[in-house]
Amino acid sequence: MPQPNFLAIILAALAPTMLGFIWYHKAVFGTIWSQASGLTEEDRKKANMAVIFGVSLLMSVLISYFLLFNVDGPGQEGVFDTFKHGAFHGTLMGIMITLPVITINGLFEMKSWKLILINAGYWIVSLALMGGIIDALNHWPNDMPGGI
Repeated sequence: MPQPNFLAIILAALAPTMLGFIWYHKAVFGTIWSQASGLTEEDRKKANMAVIFGVSLLMSVLISYFLLFNVDGPGQEGVFDTFKHGAFHGTLMGIMITLPVITINGLFEMKSWKLILINAGYWIVSLALMGGIIDALNHWPNDMPGGI
């Protein structure tokens, strides 16, 4: 099996962090998210951001690697090898897997619908970006066994 494009995996793994800087900025959803989550500025100052960002990046690498084989598996070259194709599959995974998981957790944690939708929306967009990056930058040979 050929080597995956590790640059694509790393770039896709960085996408949630980059999107998070925008999505959770005070000018976008940050203020609403803070209020809905019950976190104060003081709470955020106490957080160990090195651990939070480090573990988040590691988890994003796992998601990127998973997306590699589910969005752009061997044999899916040509018309299927585009950002649009990967973004579609990332969005679909976000809606069909992430949305239900975040919603179920949010309901049992008695979180508001605002918080649930802000977090689910973030992950749906993140997965769309990640899938698009993976599909656009990773190329497998067309003659791989098991391809479509």
